[in-house]
Amino acid sequence: MYTYHEQDDLRRQLAERNDVPAGRWSLFVLAYEAELRSLCSACDELSCLAVLPSLVPFAHQVQTARRVINELHGRALLADEVGLGKTIEAGLILKEYMVRGLVKKALILVPASLVLQWTRELNEKFGISAFAQRNEWSWSTYDVLVASMDTTKREPHRTAVLSEQYDLVIVDEAHKLKNSKTRNWQIVNQLRKKYLLLVTATPVQNDMKELFTLINLLRPGQLGNATTFASDHVKTKRSPKNPVALRSALAQVMVRNRRYQSDVDFTERIVQPISLQLSGPESQLYESVTRFIKDEYVRRKEKHRSILALITLQREICSSSYAAMGTLETMMKDKRLSTEEIIRLRELYHQAEAVPSYTKVNKVIDLVSEIDDKVILFTEYRATQDFLLYMLQQSGIKAVLYRGGYKRGKKDWMKDLFEHKAQVLIATEAGGEGINLQFCNQVINFDLPWNPMRIEQRIGRVHRLGQTRPVYIRNFATAGTIEEHMVTLLQDKIRMFELVIGELDVILGPRAFEQDLMATFMESEDALEVRARLSAIARRVTVRPDGTAGTHVIHG
Repeated sequence: MYTYHEQDDLRRQLAERNDVPAGRWSLFVLAYEAELRSLCSACDELSCLAVLPSLVPFAHQVQTARRVINELHGRALLADEVGLGKTIEAGLILKEYMVRGLVKKALILVPASLVLQWTRELNEKFGISAFAQRNEWSWSTYDVLVASMDTTKREPHRTAVLSEQYDLVIVDEAHKLKNSKTRNWQIVNQLRKKYLLLVTATPVQNDMKELFTLINLLRPGQLGNATTFASDHVKTKRSPKNPVALRSALAQVMVRNRRYQSDVDFTERIVQPISLQLSGPESQLYESVTRFIKDEYVRRKEKHRSILALITLQREICSSSYAAMGTLETMMKDKRLSTEEIIRLRELYHQAEAVPSYTKVNKVIDLVSEIDDKVILFTEYRATQDFLLYMLQQSGIKAVLYRGGYKRGKKDWMKDLFEHKAQVLIATEAGGEGINLQFCNQVINFDLPWNPMRIEQRIGRVHRLGQTRPVYIRNFATAGTIEEHMVTLLQDKIRMFELVIGELDVILGPRAFEQDLMATFMESEDALEVRARLSAIARRVTVRPDGTAGTHVIHG
């Protein structure tokens, strides 16, 4: 049997011959290619591994690449849990197709902050000459191009990319394609492509329809049309009607490896709740804001008005008075509010403004000084992020920010500053997605998101392949607040840090989950009722629709 290099040499020699009649040449080439395929006795194995001596993939990564190529025919949803190396799997598939001569031109679409990371990994780990898209001419100049989704969908780039023919398209963070009405989904759908890989750890976030939308990109009709999918598979927007049938249909287009099933030996996670007692003024502010929210919650429910602003305010007041002040100021501009409500909001704003000291911030400064190592500090809110930066700098601690809205170059710069110069990276949710920070093993959750999947994404930045040290996770919880209940729910009930969350047979969406939590906190008469309702939510999450329980282990 010819090696792939010998096959390439033979192709070139044949191409140089001029003694074959032109009309028969294309038929000859087809027959030749077919004969080569029939001679290959090991097409189910990965030939690319022989030319990647410095890359030693894990067994689940090799198995995934083989399955996508041999069984799923190059169109697949790679939905491994966070930290299992989906990028390696996608790189193996791309490299194998290139070695087999089936892919020459490939496009990798990623968030802007990940363009350079993907470009470096493809070049360094896989020996693929990949280039970062920089201008309109890049689309036709390079065979393997890494580009941001935001750039690709805008003119003049959109027209340029749609004029190209791709052998393989890879889309990272593919959960951003969950809505078929968005330009993200439409540009991927319109691309001319033979093979397609969608990469995401969280293929379902809000609604079962998102799953249908993703699968429809890969293999239209695999789950029927929208009507038959709803009829056959949807019980509620978060629950499948027949999980076994759905899993069977998904198995033909999706690969999902889980931590507990893999052969990866992850380092230990040590989780520590940090209980804090608010100062008198902080406690009074929390009680005042919570009373206002409860009163307003009842009014808005009666009038069928949105409660999203109330959810935001309730979460912000557990983060910092600075974060809450911005929302209070915005709410005061609502023309639907009565004079009495505006006066009440103004009083809350001044009360927040008058808080003299900040218990959580002081604890951060003490902890970071004790740790004396690099720390990722997560918060939900930019106002809190800016305030933390100011306070850390005032204490002589070098810190940098990382958040959405930063351009690609600035995000890379902030990451490099954190690795080489600063002790603390203060990140919003933008820091919980995509970037790899294995050189750090200390995480502080200054405030907790109400969506458990986001916590896993945060921790997954450091607790992933390549991490050699135990990972320490500290969760702040202020006594007597909703935050205290959240730590109980996420750590003791749901056991989020090792829970098999985001499985397609456990449909858990952030908005629905947040609204369930808000109803629990607002409608319960006392702490006992809150705990009982939270336990019910935990049972709903930890028991799968087929009746089996999730697998979870926690340390600390």
